[in-house]
Amino acid sequence: NGKALQGFYRDLFGWHVDDNNPMNYGFVDTHAGGVNGGIAEGDNRVTVYIEVDDPQAYLDKIKEKGGRTVQEVTVIPNTVTFATFADPSGNVVGLVKAESH
Repeated sequence: NGKALQGFYRDLFGWHVDDNNPMNYGFVDTHAGGVNGGIAEGDNRVTVYIEVDDPQAYLDKIKEKGGRTVQEVTVIPNTVTFATFADPSGNVVGLVKAESH
């Protein structure tokens, strides 16, 4: 239950959770700076996201090294650009485009 988990982590750690988006995804601001995260409904899992300058370039490298794309580069305007891949052992990891400052 994504909504319940959003409340759990918000109340436990004092995080700000913003689910006002078309995906009903709870974007998390931990107030620690850097890349934060999110909470959504779906399979029980934790996905680590790695901040990169060009997610597609990394997906191309991942394929060359024996991994595979799970979710193509996805752009949510004014919010985030991300993708996910599986490493050669099948672990799913995310890529998130670094924000330009």
